[in-house]
Amino acid sequence: MVRSSTRSNQFVSVATVRPRASKGAVGLRDAAEMLGVHYMTVYRYVRTGRLDATLVGDVWSVQRSTIQEFERIRARPSAPQTTRPRGVGDHAKFVSRLQKRMLAGDEVGAWQVIESAMASGSTPSDVYLKLLTPALVEIGERWHDGTLTIADEHIASAVAGRLIGRLGPRFATRGHRRATVILGSAPGDRHAFPTAILADLLRGQGFHAIDLGPDTPEAMFARTIHNATKLCAVAISASTKESAAQVRSVVAAVRGTGFDGMVAAGGSAIDSRLAARRRGADDWANDGAGLIALVETAAGRSGARAVNAVTSTW
Repeated sequence: MVRSSTRSNQFVSVATVRPRASKGAVGLRDAAEMLGVHYMTVYRYVRTGRLDATLVGDVWSVQRSTIQEFERIRARPSAPQTTRPRGVGDHAKFVSRLQKRMLAGDEVGAWQVIESAMASGSTPSDVYLKLLTPALVEIGERWHDGTLTIADEHIASAVAGRLIGRLGPRFATRGHRRATVILGSAPGDRHAFPTAILADLLRGQGFHAIDLGPDTPEAMFARTIHNATKLCAVAISASTKESAAQVRSVVAAVRGTGFDGMVAAGGSAIDSRLAARRRGADDWANDGAGLIALVETAAGRSGARAVNAVTSTW
């Protein structure tokens, strides 16, 4: 289509051209015919990350070579049936699919990958620890080494944030809360995902988790401790060198409230128990499972004590 307009007595012709798929690529209907399946089957393959495709304008296109490779993989004999639980050993393929959908800014497709993983036996905790976290770590590493742009990283992070929001309610438990856990990132650390994920994991274990989010001032930790009941754990996360240097002041603020329980620190910038203790913390957790173990121990030690119990940090 050609539009004409006049501006400053000049005639301007503007051609509106529909984006075209790259040479050697076909649309989903042609791909379905090549694979001998229904169009919607190919569409599901694309949206769940099983078949690589590119969105050109509002049309999906798939390289012929990709279709041929997909067909070769599909034609391979199935592995012998075993008694292995469903979902075990399958996480790597889901991580790859999830990462592709996140980088494409495709929240719907990313959620379909997660639903497929859970239908295959993965729990919501597995999704966090074995799918989403590895996908985010790899995306961060690829940005750091220059194979992804900052725009790519932001697009994927935006999708990750919405996925966390959808997963959160699946960790809700009924009944009496065992104890309270306070989590927050050290001042200067703008990463919100670590404590958000950890808070959900703790809620799934029956704890009341208060997530203070990224870049939490020392005073906010102190104020929250004063207002908490049945406090058994405080999680301090540091993902950068600069924020790790602030952990000591956070621990001091926590101690200044009169809290006499255990304080631990963790995150990608604190890589050992020794590193945590050098910053004034009592202990360290290197992942979600480690933090849960610390909190379980802290809750056991605190017993029926109310506000000032044991504090563990991630």
